[in-house]
Amino acid sequence: MRLIYNLGLKIYLLLVKMSASKNPKARKWLDGRKNLLKRIKAETNFSEKRVWVHCASLGEFEQGRPLIEEIKRAFPEKKIVLTFFSPSGYEVQKEYKNVDYICYLPLDTRRNAKRFIKLINPEVVFFIKYEYWYNYLSILKKKSVPVYFVSTIFRKDQLFFKWYGGWYRKMLKKATHFFIQNQESADLLEELNIKNYTVVGDTRFDRVAHIYENVKPLPLVEMFMDNQKAIIAGSSWKAEEALLMQYLRIFPTLKVIIAPHEVSDENIQRIQNLFGENNTICYSKATPKSMVGKNVLIIDCYGLLTSLYQYGLIALVGGGFGVGIHNILEPATFGMPILIGPKYEKFKEATDLVELNAAFPVSNIEEFNTLMNHLLNDRTIIKIISDKASAYVKDNVGATTKIISAVFNR
Repeated sequence: MRLIYNLGLKIYLLLVKMSASKNPKARKWLDGRKNLLKRIKAETNFSEKRVWVHCASLGEFEQGRPLIEEIKRAFPEKKIVLTFFSPSGYEVQKEYKNVDYICYLPLDTRRNAKRFIKLINPEVVFFIKYEYWYNYLSILKKKSVPVYFVSTIFRKDQLFFKWYGGWYRKMLKKATHFFIQNQESADLLEELNIKNYTVVGDTRFDRVAHIYENVKPLPLVEMFMDNQKAIIAGSSWKAEEALLMQYLRIFPTLKVIIAPHEVSDENIQRIQNLFGENNTICYSKATPKSMVGKNVLIIDCYGLLTSLYQYGLIALVGGGFGVGIHNILEPATFGMPILIGPKYEKFKEATDLVELNAAFPVSNIEEFNTLMNHLLNDRTIIKIISDKASAYVKDNVGATTKIISAVFNR
């Protein structure tokens, strides 16, 4: 099975190379790893032990960030290495200041894993949520380096719990400890006779609570809002944008802020064309004069979405018509009703908020219009929903403190 795994990595690399000429993300994935181990060796001196935190992408970084920042606060002498698998995490956070070194994770060949671990010299490793890399885990286990999985959640349909998943289960047994999100995950681990876990919840609650407490105003957005509240499309894709566009045909005076998942020039232009250039303004081009008469503000840069939610009345969070929804805890902490697509059931926070009647799945334009009309025609309902959403976040903070205490004996 290990041979098949390693062959699969080679095939994956070949596919990335084949698509790189047409796919900018694939090109960044390759370029970021070009001579990476040589660059690490030349750029750093890892004679001291390091804390290594690995995140697949941007979403996992938001889960790992509270852990990183609490380690830095509690142990300022510790050096931290942060790695990403995906360009969508690395490219956005490559200037992040709370760690000592940031890079891509070299592909999980045995040679890469041995060299990388030797270079960064970790004393402890945190893998955020997922990311089960066989060669890295095997070598870390052999070297007796403790490996902790943080904010992990397990589902019955994962390979670990299939009758043919024995090889994948071996990877789980290389972990030192799992800090998991819920009791369902604990029950699944118990079925495998894995006892080294603690149910602590999700560190993202700590992150969004911190965002809420430290949110800063966005003067340009405030001018655009003109003392109103907006419908905010967060990490939107085509499906969510189409719903909003059709609703605006009925209620054209609504204020809408769109923060798309993809901010390439091509995608921003597509959104402008969809909503009409006469009615839209891009954040990068916005001035007090140019915003007059515009009802749709398009955020054509990364990094603002968490602050945008303070200006929202209702949130429409993207991804639920595709592979799965993006972060809905951010609008929840600001106390907003949240609309999502139908593919949300793999996300615990989404199922929780749906059960609380604080988030609402919609499958088509008719359901979306009905729900929007219901909310906008009765602001009392919005207040009730908002209180439920923000209370849900407040009731679930604290996972980071529990992890730090357990790992570092504080």
